[in-house]
Formats: sequence, C-alpha cells, structure tokens
Amino acid sequence: MIERLVALDGVSAVCSFRDDGALMEGHGSLSKRDMEGVVRFAHAYERMLQGNVDQFSLISGVGNWTPPRGWVVRGDGMTLCGMGNVVCAVENKQVSINRVLRQLEEVSRL
Repeated sequence: MIERLVALDGVSAVCSFRDDGALMEGHGSLSKRDMEGVVRFAHAYERMLQGNVDQFSLISGVGNWTPPRGWVVRGDGMTLCGMGNVVCAVENKQVSINRVLRQLEEVSRL
C-alpha cells in the first residue's frame, strides 16, 4: 500500500518500519542500505520529537500536540517526511510537500 507514494512526483523512496526501528518495507530508487539509514533516522527522530512535544505541552499549557502527527526535515536538496511508521525521501525541486503529507497521512493509518 505504501508503494503508491513512489508514484508522486519527486518521491525517491518510501519506507515503513517496525516500532523497534527495523525496515519492514521499502520502495523507490534508494539502495536498501540507504533505506535502512533513512529508517534509523526516522525512528530516532520520532522518539526525540515525542519527548520534545511532551515537554512543549507541559511548559506551554497548550494541548493537542501529542501524539505528533508528522514531521518534516528539509535539507538542501532532499527532504524527509514522516508520519507514524512511514517515511518518504523526496527531492526538493520536484515535490509538493503538502501532497506527500496528505498521502502519508492516509497510508500511515492503514
């Protein structure tokens, strides 16, 4: 089901992973080694993000931030977008981040 994200313009790869951070499924032009690296990053980033969101909610008193529903880390040429246990690697010049996030939200609920 996640493989449909690769059909979006600019999506280089999409991966799903287990709660322990192991690659479950990967599609796209990245090597398996690179997909495993993306998944390791996504797993660690989501854990860090959850702690930061919990802390922000506590300090600010502003609710509805937890659990976080997604994240984006943008680099010079590539961006990683994650939601749940699914992460996409996208090429900045060719992608609509909003479109990718909408699709990620749909597949992360399955």
